[in-house]
Amino acid sequence: MTIRQIELALNRGRLQERIASQRVMLRAQAAPLIGALEAVDGAVASGQAGLNYVRQHPAQLGLAIAALTLLKPRRVWRWGRRAFVVWGLWNKLRVRLDAAGLKIGRRTP
Repeated sequence: MTIRQIELALNRGRLQERIASQRVMLRAQAAPLIGALEAVDGAVASGQAGLNYVRQHPAQLGLAIAALTLLKPRRVWRWGRRAFVVWGLWNKLRVRLDAAGLKIGRRTP
């Protein structure tokens, strides 16, 4: 092996080490973005699931709108608040159950 080939091999090794350290640094810097993108993906998936449900059950949506128009506005707001509280409690409970290793309330595709 000539001196030139040895120098090229050393340079190549240094460059590979530098590339490896840059990959590690990039992975560490991208970690917050990964969490944010996963949250956005979850929100988009939830929105799509909601739209699919509405498309598959138009009669239920129509009945809900009809019921809301027949009820008094105060009653609608009261039941809306109750539903929102129940929904929030369910989400908190589901997160705790997921953390405990139980997958409840989610459909698997």
